[in-house]
Amino acid sequence: MESQIAQYIPVLMLFGLASAFAFGTLLFSALAGKKGYRSRIKDTAYECGMEPVGEGSARFSVKFYLVAMLFILFDVEVVFLYPWAVVYKDMLEQNAHLIFGSMMIFLLLFLVGFVYEIKKKAFDWKS
Repeated sequence: MESQIAQYIPVLMLFGLASAFAFGTLLFSALAGKKGYRSRIKDTAYECGMEPVGEGSARFSVKFYLVAMLFILFDVEVVFLYPWAVVYKDMLEQNAHLIFGSMMIFLLLFLVGFVYEIKKKAFDWKS
């Protein structure tokens, strides 16, 4: 037990060194940094010679986030489907019906979610 804890000492030393470096550079830059007069013009953002107008970031529509969640849904499907397809042939020797049935249940649940999104008009890009 004691040897397992001793194996983590280099990791803790590295964590301490990284933390000391991060906070040390912040402290050094605050102490040694040049504190000069800053005008209002100097603090404005440079926008290709144009005066900055409006907010710095625009608000996105809820539709944008819905599309992002749909992308995650399709991405998760591929994450589960690809490894299953790679080892499917080897798994057939053990439990062919169970393996194929479990994937069909997964795809059926995915299809139910897909039909739900179509009914909610999540793929209607015009609105």
